[in-house]
Amino acid sequence: MDAQDPDEALILRVAAGDAAAVRALTARKLPRMLALAQRMLGETPEAEDVAQEAMIRAWRQAPKWRPGAAKFDTWLHRVGLNLCYDRLRRKREIAMDSPPERADEGPAPDRGLEAADVGRRVAQAMQALPDRQREAVALCHYQDLTNIEAAAVMGVSIEALESLLSRGRRALRVALADMVAS
Repeated sequence: MDAQDPDEALILRVAAGDAAAVRALTARKLPRMLALAQRMLGETPEAEDVAQEAMIRAWRQAPKWRPGAAKFDTWLHRVGLNLCYDRLRRKREIAMDSPPERADEGPAPDRGLEAADVGRRVAQAMQALPDRQREAVALCHYQDLTNIEAAAVMGVSIEALESLLSRGRRALRVALADMVAS
């Protein structure tokens, strides 16, 4: 890696059993893991479980961490995404007696009046994206990873990431077009 991992010293302290380092790592990374899981899953209780599990895995893996192999943040994001995909797979495998009701896709009557409505609409549009596009958008726009970092997390080339981002942004623009048309 070109630059030193900013989390390296903290991970080494966690690996040594330093309780303060565990608290510092949790304070630094848990909010980002929760935000990522919420973007990927859309459900707060499940997102909280995923974020917590990702942090537990980080704590357990700290003694085995190899500095220089990959940035800790890249590894943690990959763990979080894998946990999200496990949850999404389980949801798809649930057999249903009848098809689920479809949400009304028309504009809300009070569109644009409340920030909560805007947030809900964006979250719905994100959930409608294909998994890989949603992952790319979440990592770059919500987790503030660079394209290089996001590509490493996703295990794709930078060109492939940029393609996913482009398609995801285009789909979001289409899905949310009525919000900016007025």
